[in-house]
Amino acid sequence: MTTPTEKQEFIEFCRQLTAYVSKHLERVFFRFESGKDFVVGGLYRKRGKYAQPFLHAAMMAIIFFGVAFGPSLVRNTLNESEKQIVDGVGGGEVLGLSLGEVGLVTLESDKPPSSVQDYMIRDGDTLSGLSVKFGSSADTIKWLNESVDWKKLKPGTVVKIPPVTGVVYKVKPGDTIYSIAKKFEANAQAIVDFPFNTFSNDETFALVAGQTLVIPDGVMPDTPSVAPSARLANVLTPNAGVVSATGSFVWPAAGRITQKYSWYHPAIDIASSEGGPILAADSGTVVTSGWSTVGYGNHIVIDHGNGWKTLYAHLSVLSVSVGQGVSRGNTIGQMGSTGRSTGTHLHFEIIGPSAKVDPLANLK
Repeated sequence: MTTPTEKQEFIEFCRQLTAYVSKHLERVFFRFESGKDFVVGGLYRKRGKYAQPFLHAAMMAIIFFGVAFGPSLVRNTLNESEKQIVDGVGGGEVLGLSLGEVGLVTLESDKPPSSVQDYMIRDGDTLSGLSVKFGSSADTIKWLNESVDWKKLKPGTVVKIPPVTGVVYKVKPGDTIYSIAKKFEANAQAIVDFPFNTFSNDETFALVAGQTLVIPDGVMPDTPSVAPSARLANVLTPNAGVVSATGSFVWPAAGRITQKYSWYHPAIDIASSEGGPILAADSGTVVTSGWSTVGYGNHIVIDHGNGWKTLYAHLSVLSVSVGQGVSRGNTIGQMGSTGRSTGTHLHFEIIGPSAKVDPLANLK
C-alpha cells in the first residue's frame, strides 16, 4: 500500500471540508428560511399593527444615541480635523492634491482699489501690460516707481500700482486743493470727487500735511503734456417743445467739459465762470428740487417717464418745483457752486433704467 502524497492529502482535506461546510450551511439556511417565513407570516396577517410602535421605538433610540454619544463624536471629529491641519493634511488638499501640487492662484477683484497697491512682477509683465491690466496709464505707473528700470524688468520685483491714471501726492504744509490742482494740471473738482480722498473739513476741503492724495488725470510738472481739447456744450434756446419725452437728450448748459464720466464720477461737469441757465435735457416731470445732503447742493431730478431720469447739481438758483412738468430746453435753474463743489459748474447725470450712463454718449 502506497503512502498518499501531500498533494493528495490536501485535495482530500478540501473535499471533506467542502462537504462539511455544505451540510451545515444548508441546515442553517433552512432554519433561517423557516424562521423568516414565520415572522413574515405574522407581520403580513397583522400588517400595519406594529408600524407606529416600531417608528416610536426607532425615534427614541436615535434621540438616545444622539444625546449620549453625539458630543463625543463631534469633539473627536474636530480634534482630528485640527490635527490634520496642523500636520499639513486635509486643510490644504483639493480633490486629492496638496497645496504644493495645486499652486496658489491670486484672484483679482473687479472692485476699484482705494489706494496704491503693491504688485509683484511675473514673467512676461511689461509696463504697457500693467497699464492695461490695472487701468492706469503707463506714465502714472512710472511716476510712482522712479527707481524701477522698466527696460530690464525682473520677476519678483515689487512695484506700486496707483488706483487711477494721475498722480499720487503726499500733501505738504501750505498745500490746498487748488494749488495742488494747478501744480499737476488737474481739476480740483475731480480731486474732491475721488471717493477715497479725505479732508479734515468737508466744507473747505482742508488738507493735513503728510496725507496721501490721489489726483485723477494729474500730470507731473516736469513731464510735457498735451492740453486736453475743450468741448463746448451747445446752447439751446428754451422752447415749449412737446410735453412727453422725446427719448433724446440735449445739452443742459453752455461751458467747458472739465470732468468726464468715470466709475467714481458717473457724470460730466460743465463749467463756466459766468454761470448761466440750466436747461432741461428732455421733457418730463420734476421729482426732486431742493438741497441735497450728499454733496449735490441745490439739485433737480427730472423723470422723463420712459425709464430715464436726469440730475442737475450744484445749482445757485432753482427755478422749478416738485411735480412741475417741463419741456425740453426749459430753464430749470442757474449754474452755481453749492454743495461739494470747488467752482461754478453743472454736475450732470443721465440715469438709465438700470444704471447711470455716460452723458457724452447720449447728448446731441
